Amino acid sequence: MTPAALPIAPADDAPHLLLVDDDRRIRDLLSRYLSSEGYRITTAETAAVARAKLASLSFDLLILDVMMPGETGFEFARSIRQTSTVPILMLTARDAAESRIVGLEIGADDYVAKPFEPRELSLRIASILRRAKPAAAPLPETLRFGEFVFHVGRAELRRGDEVVRLTDREREMLGVLASQPGETVPRAALAGNGGTVNERAVDVQINRLRRKIERDPTNPLIVQTVRGIGYRLVVSP
Repeated sequence: MTPAALPIAPADDAPHLLLVDDDRRIRDLLSRYLSSEGYRITTAETAAVARAKLASLSFDLLILDVMMPGETGFEFARSIRQTSTVPILMLTARDAAESRIVGLEIGADDYVAKPFEPRELSLRIASILRRAKPAAAPLPETLRFGEFVFHVGRAELRRGDEVVRLTDREREMLGVLASQPGETVPRAALAGNGGTVNERAVDVQINRLRRKIERDPTNPLIVQTVRGIGYRLVVSP
């Protein structure tokens, strides 16, 4: 029997998330899943434990369960907002409309109503992290990589005078990669609107794109894999 592959540890510069939930089963499930998506995960079972970890660690996003014993997620989020702008995503089993209003008043960035699919949570996290990134300098009109030029505004790929035919998904994925040249783009951000494309499908589409722009698709130099996270587009200076 072939031994099971060992999980790939998230990169040292991967987004660091603090997951706060009093349900150990949920903490373990989400911690394993989000780690497999390329995030670094720290967990806490109460607001008090989370506050102690916030005092010594830096986080890119907080995931807070609303219904925790003692200090609730809403109360904890309200106290955080007095001193910090760190993105906050709320997990709630309450009425969605009520929770959304309360969360927005407090300053939460988004919420997910239980029960939910871990994939939905991952997509919402990716969306929040994209919005929270500092405003980047305007992208150039064109990006060059290898023999190719990608016209950002037209989402058009050329090799010399020849237009390279791309499918809609290939054009969309190349556009997402081109919006962050040289930076790692998580698979979730490449999954398409609504996240209907699964991780395996993203890898298949990337491989198809590579066959059109890489001299050796098995040893890609332009669309590079970042293990455990996603991909990055390497452009020419």
